[in-house]
Amino acid sequence: MTKSANAPVRHATMRGRNLAVVLEHIARHQPVTRARLAELTGFTKTTVSNLVALLESAGLVLGGAPVHEGERGRPGVGVSIRGDGAAGLGLEVNVDYLAACVVDLGRQVRYRHVVDSDNRGREPGAVLGALSALAGEAVSAVSGQGLTVAGAAVALPGMLDREAGVVRHAPNLGWTDVPVTGVPGHEAALPAEYDNEANLAALGELWFGGGARFGDFVHVSGEIGIGAGIVVDGRVFRGAHGFAGELGHLVAEPGGPPCSCGARGCLEQIAGQEAILRAAGPVGSVSALIDRLESGDPAARDAVDRAGRALGGALAAVVNLIDPDTVVLGGVFSPLAPWIRPPLQAVLADGPGSLRRGAPPVEVSGLAEGAAVLGAAGLVIEHVLADPALLL
Repeated sequence: MTKSANAPVRHATMRGRNLAVVLEHIARHQPVTRARLAELTGFTKTTVSNLVALLESAGLVLGGAPVHEGERGRPGVGVSIRGDGAAGLGLEVNVDYLAACVVDLGRQVRYRHVVDSDNRGREPGAVLGALSALAGEAVSAVSGQGLTVAGAAVALPGMLDREAGVVRHAPNLGWTDVPVTGVPGHEAALPAEYDNEANLAALGELWFGGGARFGDFVHVSGEIGIGAGIVVDGRVFRGAHGFAGELGHLVAEPGGPPCSCGARGCLEQIAGQEAILRAAGPVGSVSALIDRLESGDPAARDAVDRAGRALGGALAAVVNLIDPDTVVLGGVFSPLAPWIRPPLQAVLADGPGSLRRGAPPVEVSGLAEGAAVLGAAGLVIEHVLADPALLL
């Protein structure tokens, strides 16, 4: 009796795993014939055909043009990922903006929208309500493209309890113990996920930027605050409680400027976006700062140089601690890289001392401030590829 009760569960689990295996090979080798999929997976041709049919019914794959996979014989029909089927919705709350992004199963960006919004001191409910409205707009926009949003992921600043869905502390927003579950505000097959924006920015770099060639890397997200996403073996390292990577609250200047976290001299008080703009003088925006840097303005150069040296010192400690292959500058540090990277590299080169043969290379992200919301959307796509049975 027990055996027969468990059998359907085991069968469903096995089918789900087999679907994931086939979909992974389609994504990796597309366009690929069913015969080639049988060779790659070790499944019978009949099993492959049945699994491909299920994936087609779920809108995840489609047959395409003839494919020649050998010198002789008739061509087979290739199977590819269907780009106009399932999609992932990425959302982001930041200190001075809200963002939404939709990525299709082929990892193509199909929608992106950023709304400037000063969220400091704003009621969390109002911020999350505005984010839900932004999500609804994104879903409506891509439905006209034939896309169905399979799920959503939300990038949030600060220390996040992912299991409970609670922002424990986001000092730059003034949030403490704020529940964030239920934000996306749309029906989807997959439940919404929540993660720290620096972690999702690192995943955005991994999946959409240069991360595939960076090995194990630290992605530094520089905006109002500073965070770090640590990627090891293709996965984000979160620490025992999910709070790893709070680079901005390492002490860079003991007894320095007070920080919203309650400490003094934190890195983001010297190298964060607002700190750099304050130190440069009357500068209203990053683009205005860049204009002054390009013109050789001494105050602007000094502010960015100081920030680069402080960031280099903090990263030297990180390098000694986790030994990454690469450091990646993202967020505001990406457009500031021509000026902030040289002093950073100079300090970083001296930091590890004789513990390493040399400092890791410092790369510049091409995604800049869009990395976190891209990573959020990409996270949904990864879940679909890993478990397509969820959409059946």
